[in-house]
Amino acid sequence: MKYKKVLVVRGGHSGEREVSLESAKACIKALKKAGYQVSTFDPQKKKYNLIDKNKVDIIFNALHGKYGEDGVAQSYFECLRIPYTHSGVISSYNAMNKIISKEIFKKNKIKSPKYFVLQKQSYNKTKLVKYIKRKKIKFPIVVKPINEGSSIGVRICENMLELNKSVKFLFKKYQELIFEPYIGGQEIQVAVINGEPLGAIELEPKRKFYDYKAKYSKAAKTKHIMPANLKKSKYKQALQIAKKAHDALGCKGVTRSDFKFFKNQFYLLETNTQPGMTNLSLVPEIANYKGITFENLVKKILLNASLNR
Repeated sequence: MKYKKVLVVRGGHSGEREVSLESAKACIKALKKAGYQVSTFDPQKKKYNLIDKNKVDIIFNALHGKYGEDGVAQSYFECLRIPYTHSGVISSYNAMNKIISKEIFKKNKIKSPKYFVLQKQSYNKTKLVKYIKRKKIKFPIVVKPINEGSSIGVRICENMLELNKSVKFLFKKYQELIFEPYIGGQEIQVAVINGEPLGAIELEPKRKFYDYKAKYSKAAKTKHIMPANLKKSKYKQALQIAKKAHDALGCKGVTRSDFKFFKNQFYLLETNTQPGMTNLSLVPEIANYKGITFENLVKKILLNASLNR
């Protein structure tokens, strides 16, 4: 065992704090079972400079959302010179920022919904209508913050009245919003671990879309289909695109790419560099189907930890 003392960083300040705590809880249990010495750290309660690097061999990053998977926490880990799991500073920032990631996908010929962006300080209804016409985007239209995870802040609007209302509401909290057409079809999510695609799962949400509640509540009754109901050639294609996105963003460890499969085409919505590790999470479910226990999945993630990414 190269590393013995593992610090699990959990909780944090984002809207995904509770999910992070649940992910960490499962990972801590698995790490202890695997024989590691485990301690924990919550950035909401302590400052990063209170981490004693002499008592830590490696960091298991179980944070989600802002400050946890956007390069902020990663920059602290780099300063502390402690190896850590998942993606590095730049790849985390790029993947979390929906504008930058979309441009990277475009550059690498990965299909993603067309989009436009508006800033709070320059927003008005006339400009919004102008952009919709210029981009030839039809309703329903999706509006969301540029750097949130777990579908936080996502609104699907059926008409201009709904859209304008959603925009005004979101601009109370966010400075910049991204707009794109709603893509129908199948919800397909693909896991990649240590650079190799693991598998694809299909989701059938009972709700309007795979939102925060559908992701983390059993009451939402989202149906999981593993493996995804795709033709063999299309299943393989989904895995290939997910790996391409993982590599294009410069990711490490585990990622989960979220697709819509519509009219025989895959549309990549985003690549998540810190996918959930709760009992309802998709990466552990995909891994389990492939014969990888949760304990071994956590160990695989840990073994890929490093610095300077």
